[in-house]
Parts: sequence; C-alpha cells; structure tokens
Amino acid sequence: MKISIIAGARPNFMKIAPLIRAIQKAQSNGKEIQARLIYTGSQTDKSIESSLFDDLDMPRPDIYLGIECNDFFQRLAGILVTFAQELENHPTDIVLVVDDLTPTMACSIVARKKGIKVAHLVAGIRTFDMETPKEVNRMITDGLSDILFTAGMTANRNLSQTGTEQKQVHFVGNILMDTIRHNQKRLIAPDFFQSLNLKEKEYLLLTINRHALLDDGQKLKTIIDTILQETELPIIAPLHEYVKEKFQQLDISSPRLHIQDTQSYLAFGYLINHAHAIITDSGNVAEEATFLNIPCITLNTYAEHPETVNIGTNCLVGEDPQALSKTLKILKEGNWKKGQLPERWDGKTAERIVQTLLEECS
Repeated sequence: MKISIIAGARPNFMKIAPLIRAIQKAQSNGKEIQARLIYTGSQTDKSIESSLFDDLDMPRPDIYLGIECNDFFQRLAGILVTFAQELENHPTDIVLVVDDLTPTMACSIVARKKGIKVAHLVAGIRTFDMETPKEVNRMITDGLSDILFTAGMTANRNLSQTGTEQKQVHFVGNILMDTIRHNQKRLIAPDFFQSLNLKEKEYLLLTINRHALLDDGQKLKTIIDTILQETELPIIAPLHEYVKEKFQQLDISSPRLHIQDTQSYLAFGYLINHAHAIITDSGNVAEEATFLNIPCITLNTYAEHPETVNIGTNCLVGEDPQALSKTLKILKEGNWKKGQLPERWDGKTAERIVQTLLEECS
C-alpha cells in the first residue's frame, strides 16, 4: 500500500511526524506500507526553520511542490495543477491530508477526481460559521474523504449531523499528543531562559498570531494592558515579525513583557512545558496545555477541540478584556479548574491510524 501524505504548512509536520514513525514501525514488522511525504510549499519557505525535521525526529519531504502564492485562488490553482502531475509521476493508493488548510482541500479534490481514496486526519472540526477562513476547507475535505480520523466525540457528532456514514469515521484520538509524548525528554531551554533569570513555572507564555485580533490595534493593546495589570509574573512572548511590528506600532512594552523571536520546536516546547500558564490564540497550543495540565486562556470564542474547554484546562475569553481580567484573577488566586485528559489523547493515535489504513486497504 502506497500513501501520499500532504503537508501544507509548518504545523502539519507536528501531526505527520508520529505517523511517519508508525509507518516505519509497521514496515519493520513486515507490513506492506510505504509513505511519500509531500510539502506543497517550497524548500526555501522561511516559516520552516532548518532544525524542524531534526527536532521532530522525522525525514524531510520527498518532494516540494513549490507553491507559495499569497492569493487564495492562485495558490489553489497552483496546487491543483502540480499535485495532479505529482500523482501522474508517483501513483498512490491513498492521499492522506491533515487539518483544514487550502492545500488540504486542494489535494483532496485532485485525489477524488483521479479516483484515489482520501483519508482526512483531524476530521469533523466545525465552527458552524461560514465566515471563518477554514470552515469551507473543512466541509469540502470531509465531504470528499473516504476515511475520516477524528480526535474526539464532538467531531464524530459533527460528521454524523452532516450525513457522513459512521463506517467511514474512526475515532483515533489527538495525534498532536503523540508528538508531545515522543519529544518530552528532548526539549531544550531557549538561550534567553538563563539570561532573563527565568524559573520554571514562574512565568506566563503569550502567543498571538490571529490576524483578526492584530487588525484591531486598540483591542489588542487593551488585552495586553489587562494581562500586565492582572499578573505580576514575567511574560514571555515569542512572536512572528509581523506581530512584533504591530506591538511596536502600538507602543506595547513593559519591563515584564519579554518579546522574543519565534523559537525552534524543541525550545518552544520547553516554554510550554514549564509555563505557569499560557495565554494564546492557537488551538494547537491549547491542546498541548490540556495534555500537560497547564492552565490556558484562549483569546478566541471557540475551540477547534471543545474537549480542551469541557474537560481540559482551557478557558475561552474571546477578545473581551473584562472576561480576560476575571479569568486572570481566578488564575492568580490559585482556583483554576482541574483538567482531565480527553479520551484517547494518550500518545497512541498514530498506531491506530496505521492499523486502520492497513485494514481498510487490505
């Protein structure tokens, strides 16, 4: 069995890495399974740091499609054409796509048009808001998929409500937890950790990437001011250049706010693992916080995996400074809710996926 695995952006590799290792393990046990890793971007993509693949303990992509257009339609068209040619050159039995990006949807379309089975990893995510950037991608990809791998029962229900046959849906758990578990003993403290005299569990980690929040400068400034007012701990903020520029434009600064460059996977993982609490707009970071039982405040009104809120350590405050202030007070008083690990977030998701693929294609 041949599988073409698609990565469309840096975060996809965190979910693909354990899958590659599980496939390699199956091969060593005599199973007939091969994987070809395809990145739709270019080899010079600046978002992919040179250490990423070594950090994730995974091989580099077998091929780079080289599509880097910012325009949605140009990017979609470029991927449709180049991936179709890739499948002509390298036939496959299954195309496995991850998450809900434009490349996820585009490669699903190509595979379906060529009569190739589609497997969707992290299927069934819904916001039920067609204005959110990824909702259309999710619905199209799920609709085209033959095998849908879900991380929780909420995703299963979402798929059931949209008419997906239950025999196509496989509740395998959250594969991001496989990556965290594999790398927990490989984490490396960032260079600045000692120079800033930081101590484990005595700082807040802040991450912001969402353009909708960055575009409202006054709201962003009020949120940061609220964080600074409601906590006395140092705040570590590894930020992308475009976010740092926004902070500078708004004159956001404080002796306790330590703005840093984005970190390698292992260094950022260290910061997550040893934070007292996390404030973020990233779904992946909130999932990691739940796995590690670390308080997490999400600057959004929804969670892609509601389990992080319902039974995990995550709390949604949206972009509401008052809700943020109230939540930070609870954190400061030591009254944060006790989180539990969602079902099958156990670090064995990749094994379940490979077993399912072998059974489905036998």
